Amino acid sequence: MPYPPANAAELVLAPDAKAALVELKEQGFLLLVVTNQPDVAKGIITRAAVEEINRKLASELPVDDVFVCYHQDSDHCDCRKPKPGMILEGARKHDVDLAESFMVATAGGMWKLDKMRDAERFLLMRYTEREPARPADARVYSLKEAADWILEACRKGVAQ
Repeated sequence: MPYPPANAAELVLAPDAKAALVELKEQGFLLLVVTNQPDVAKGIITRAAVEEINRKLASELPVDDVFVCYHQDSDHCDCRKPKPGMILEGARKHDVDLAESFMVATAGGMWKLDKMRDAERFLLMRYTEREPARPADARVYSLKEAADWILEACRKGVAQ
């Protein structure tokens, strides 16, 4: 079963992640990461270790910012995905029009699908302020496919 890295040395990026994100950056996209890290609240990993992992991630990928929820489900916070707290914070901080934005999510995370089966599947969707109540706009199997889908959608005027 997939598991999160315990430290920065264990961080392994998908083979196409950097190239896909560089392509989006070259087309003018702002790249924000939002991540739930409940293992901090559970005492499994330290906040410092998560921050070290995020620094390494940001040093290896062209991401603009990382937003982290350190709570677990039982905390009932507003930042924990699928609630929109971190997305709204990122939009405010970076002056993002969410109606003109895309969200790429791993299916094994936000929608609590079987992690073994869905670890390599991504969902692309237009952002709404509601929890996902409709199917994803696309299902792809790599960040490269996600980037290609987003760029094609923009060429077709979907993001306008």
